[in-house]
Amino acid sequence: MNLTATQRPVLLIKSGGLAAMDEWRAAFSEFAPEIDVRQWDDPTLDVNAVQYVLVWQPDAGRIAQFPNLKAIISSAAGVDHILADTTLPPATPIARMVTQETVQRMAEFTLMASLMLLKDMPRIINQQQRRVWQEFATPRTALDTRVGVMGLGALGLACARLHARMGFATAGWARSPRTLDEVECYAGTAEQVAFLRRTDILICLLPDTPDTRHIINAELLSLLPPGAAVINVGRGAHLQPPDLLAALDSGQISRALLDVFDVEPLPPDSPYWHHPRILVTPHAAATPSRRERARQAADVIRAVNSGAPIPHKYDRQRGY
Repeated sequence: MNLTATQRPVLLIKSGGLAAMDEWRAAFSEFAPEIDVRQWDDPTLDVNAVQYVLVWQPDAGRIAQFPNLKAIISSAAGVDHILADTTLPPATPIARMVTQETVQRMAEFTLMASLMLLKDMPRIINQQQRRVWQEFATPRTALDTRVGVMGLGALGLACARLHARMGFATAGWARSPRTLDEVECYAGTAEQVAFLRRTDILICLLPDTPDTRHIINAELLSLLPPGAAVINVGRGAHLQPPDLLAALDSGQISRALLDVFDVEPLPPDSPYWHHPRILVTPHAAATPSRRERARQAADVIRAVNSGAPIPHKYDRQRGY
């Protein structure tokens, strides 16, 4: 049957599980009270009433079951967890979860990561675990360190600007040319080598596209100055794991902080867990509060209903 005039449009949520639903409902009652918020596994659900889904790693084939679906909203900035479902309706728009809180959290996290690697926090943690007191000095400060941000979308821009304000000599690299007062900008394949050769701490915030998969590989790592550090907060698919491990073991790369992985949670047998020069964080860089995500989802819903441009709409042709 079709959606009737008496039915409230349903937003179906798969993010945080059953324990998160009270928080989700409270947030949506504030920002979109006209929406009927339901849990993903609600046994009373009428599939015809579902107009929106807010999801993280949805079950393959499930989204295609909703004939009146107007929008798919990612619970995170990335959408690869949605695109893994090959049965997705091709015309249904997908919105990425990018909020002001996301931007601020990512900028703070990457600055923290750069400072931790600059101060050799992996060594400090390792010494604490072994109960070893060994004093040491790090060779430079932020003022002597060149940061390079790959990817200058909303998140990359915020990260680059915050690093520049902290005193790092900051550059950014993107597919298309950009001009920024505080940040030296490089663009395209022709300028990538120059960007890498001047980068002591590389921060990856690229989208997940066929061109960016395994971009952090042996060739790229060899172009960085010896002893450079790597921070990956983009996608797990950006990294070629054996190449990073080899570069760390040879000393070409001194330290790395990894927040995203091909398989999450990170398997217990991953060599990342115990490598003395790697800091592992559990995809924690920029997750906004549920209230903030509900606010953003409500903006998407209003845009869809009014025919306005959808905020942070995923472009299937460009791949981000």
